[in-house]
Amino acid sequence: MFQTIGNLIGPRTSPRGGPLYPEARMAAGLAQPAGPRVQAFSKVFRWRLPDGQTSEPATVEIVGTFTHWQKVPLNRDSVLDAWHTTIHHIQNNKTHHYMLLVDGKPTQDKNCDGMAIAHGPVEETFQLATDRGPRVHMLFAQTR
Repeated sequence: MFQTIGNLIGPRTSPRGGPLYPEARMAAGLAQPAGPRVQAFSKVFRWRLPDGQTSEPATVEIVGTFTHWQKVPLNRDSVLDAWHTTIHHIQNNKTHHYMLLVDGKPTQDKNCDGMAIAHGPVEETFQLATDRGPRVHMLFAQTR
């Protein structure tokens, strides 16, 4: 009788004028099937000189699970008197580990969401000595 529910109620148009069904994404001229999109967010990381310290470091970098533990430099902003960078496409629904590096050495981030025990040799390379033992910083996934 009816092949699909669509035959029962007839064809519809999208309320926004777009297609009813997801279209294949195009990359380099080839159609790719539309798969589930990973929800992501952006985060600004900022670091300032600790109170009483006057000499500026040569480098301030961030590494973490969201950079695949590759160093990303923070840029000096003289107006804010801080170093900062924005990391885009950080995966939601996941707790990330990261570390700020000042002149290549791990340093405390006052804005972290917490501290965690390092997992694996890569994270152990960047861990920070604390009163409770070696730790890395945590960044909780953002929610809407």
